[in-house]
Amino acid sequence: MRIFDISRKLVNGMPVWPGDTAFQYEVSWPMEESGSVNVGRLELSTHTGTHVDAPFHFDNGGKRIYELDLNLYIGPARVIDLPPEIESIGVKELKDIDLDGVTRVLFRTLAWKNGTVFPEKIPHIEPELAPYLAKKGIRLIGLDVPSVDPIDSKELPAHHSLNANGIHILESLILDEIAPGEYELIALPLPLVDGDGSPVRAILRQW
Repeated sequence: MRIFDISRKLVNGMPVWPGDTAFQYEVSWPMEESGSVNVGRLELSTHTGTHVDAPFHFDNGGKRIYELDLNLYIGPARVIDLPPEIESIGVKELKDIDLDGVTRVLFRTLAWKNGTVFPEKIPHIEPELAPYLAKKGIRLIGLDVPSVDPIDSKELPAHHSLNANGIHILESLILDEIAPGEYELIALPLPLVDGDGSPVRAILRQW
């Protein structure tokens, strides 16, 4: 069995969504003071690095992280390679790909070329893709970019369309070294009772 870590490293100075909380880790209670241990302190957004969105993120009446079914975030997943020059991901990009029996898809675009800088533009999900994927039985999509919508979008049509079709969202994966194919995905969110999102440690396993 091989394990592939597809999570972004959490490190001070890492890129975050413009205007969001910067990631900060510090040893707030060092061994010299405690007498026995180092204890760290974290400051971060719920959308730091590789993370899942809860519907509450974009819908005040939507489910919070703790209410989501954990089965969504564990199980078979297919990595699909897409050309990095595409501007959006729609039905036409997937019409020749057999998705029968697939529950989770991860889109490998390699469009986020410099992981130390937040991207100005990304390939986004076209809202019309959501009902197409739902009919195929897809319950979760993941991407190697920080959003399913354009960076400057305020209406978030892809978020809303995916949610309306029962499809959950995993963002900011690192898929550079991952070959297209079949894997087992594990990307569990934290048990944040009121959370609108949660960082995850996302991995793929392959036998």
